[in-house]
Amino acid sequence: MSKKRVLIIDDDSRNIFALVNTLKVKSFDCLSCLSAEEALKLLQTEEQIDAILIDMMMPEMDGYDAIPLIKRIPSREDTLIVAVTAQAMTGDKEKCLEAGADDYVSKPIDVDKLLEALSKI
Repeated sequence: MSKKRVLIIDDDSRNIFALVNTLKVKSFDCLSCLSAEEALKLLQTEEQIDAILIDMMMPEMDGYDAIPLIKRIPSREDTLIVAVTAQAMTGDKEKCLEAGADDYVSKPIDVDKLLEALSKI
């Protein structure tokens, strides 16, 4: 069985670094993009992606705008998308799910909750 491949979309390279190192230990293969625009280009290729972790608060295009665009890519409509955000107020999870995310994990990231979300792939 091949490793599951996760695309991490976050404008902060420190968050990417932490997520990649956490997920590699758990036998995930990781790719990353520093912007939603860069990720959209990658997602239009044949690159194998099993799940997407997307920061909801990014400059230019945030996760709320990007998720519907990702879901419109025919080969990505069923790809698991997990919203990752520092926004942890009442209603924020629902807002992420309404945007099309399949799951939600707040920062600072609880690794067990992240792994539970990724167990769906």
